[in-house]
Amino acid sequence: MTAISTDVVIQQLLAVLAEAFDGPAQEWSYFTDRGAESGLLGTLASLTAADASHVWNGSTIAAHANHLRFALAASAAWLGGDRASRDWSESWSLSVVDEKAWRRLQEEIRKAHRDLRRAIESHGASSAEAIGGALAAVAHSAYHLGAIRQKFVAARSTSVSEAIAERGWTRDELHERHPEKKTK
Repeated sequence: MTAISTDVVIQQLLAVLAEAFDGPAQEWSYFTDRGAESGLLGTLASLTAADASHVWNGSTIAAHANHLRFALAASAAWLGGDRASRDWSESWSLSVVDEKAWRRLQEEIRKAHRDLRRAIESHGASSAEAIGGALAAVAHSAYHLGAIRQKFVAARSTSVSEAIAERGWTRDELHERHPEKKTK
């Protein structure tokens, strides 16, 4: 068996991280659905602040997004050698956002994602501990993408049910008038 270089490992790690945030870059995917909307950034961009602030199974999408923003920044700093203690409870302190705060949080996530990519590129292969930290950051991002996507499906499903109830339509009538609201 031929060993692969750490450069290849890092490039593959970055490709999986990119897919988690941007969706797959090609026809196939490592683990997301097709399209940019299946990545974290596309998912968040499709939600309103009200949707992001709605409690689904004990937490909000905004809370998960803020926690992930915090974790991305902490991981990038850690890979860069910063071993300062962090108050992780702070990462869950935000749960409700208005439209301005929601847009700002999404931009902060984009920045934290870029910073983590740079940290992985620069330091991800510097030691076994660093590659483990980089892998953990990618796994943690993928976990929260999944949690957010589950809440997203609940939000979309509830929105459809509310639209039906508000108008007194059947589900078929809603889909005839608004095919974009059709859920699987």
